[in-house]
Amino acid sequence: MMRSAFALPKSLLALEVIGIALLGLAWLSINHYLALPAPFDTSTAAVLMVFAGIALMIPAALALMMAMSRRLAPLLNHDTQQKTSPDKDKRDDADH
Repeated sequence: MMRSAFALPKSLLALEVIGIALLGLAWLSINHYLALPAPFDTSTAAVLMVFAGIALMIPAALALMMAMSRRLAPLLNHDTQQKTSPDKDKRDDADH
């Protein structure tokens, strides 16, 4: 079975899920759909949950961007594999 070029490790997926859960929890708390315990029911705690949720989702986004850049633009990642052989350059060199 071939692995997808944009597959994320399970640890990054877990961070992504926790970040999404924090953002959802913050949204539910801000809109008063869910009553949280006393320390987490303040607006400051909701703002901290939003920032923590975003911070937890950033590594997965960076990993996806790096995978995409490796796939679409290998020269940006200092890929030194030469596509043409030096013999071909010698054959095409004309002494005029």
